[in-house]
Amino acid sequence: MFDLHSHSILSDGELLPSELARRAEEMGLKGLVISDHVDASNVDFVVPRLAEVSRQLSVVMKLIVKPGAELTHIMPSELLGLVERARELGAELVLVHGETIVEPVMPGTNRAGIESGADILTHPGLISEKDAELAAKLGVGLEISARKGHSLTNGHVAKVARKTGAVLVFGSDSHAPGDLMDMTRAEKVAMGAGLEPDEVRKLFTETERMFHGRKESLRR
Repeated sequence: MFDLHSHSILSDGELLPSELARRAEEMGLKGLVISDHVDASNVDFVVPRLAEVSRQLSVVMKLIVKPGAELTHIMPSELLGLVERARELGAELVLVHGETIVEPVMPGTNRAGIESGADILTHPGLISEKDAELAAKLGVGLEISARKGHSLTNGHVAKVARKTGAVLVFGSDSHAPGDLMDMTRAEKVAMGAGLEPDEVRKLFTETERMFHGRKESLRR
């Protein structure tokens, strides 16, 4: 199993990157993206630290650790520049914190995040069909989230993705040890979103493809 969304103490998580990775490895995960929250105030510090520790951990562990960045509560007009900056600093996957219904995310963030060229729009809330169609066209993955609160709209996201052809990917959005999950639990989250068995399999196939950087495979 591959998890595209997790947080360490470099943002608001509870664990050092090394312990986060070790716990994920012990649960049987094959790949983990550590995607701490960043904006203009900390991207220059956080992303290089994640890039360095990810290289070190992947050498000594069976688990592959990749550095990411979740651009969080960014003004929509600023997203493009920060996506590019995060990649320059070493983020292998760039996530944009979508318009979850449990936080006051700026309206227009979903559309701007998709247009910015980010890899994943996390917990996109009540995403519109128009935005989902653009995500399908540009190969931006829409997240099925396991995070409390953010997961409330998983059913809507799954429904819109099914209608528009947008690709779904999985992220635990883990912040604490108990948030990490194995495949059995992750599959239950996917089924809870209303995905059929073949759609559940596709979810985790596309998640693995995204982890390995094969974004082109997501485009329809």
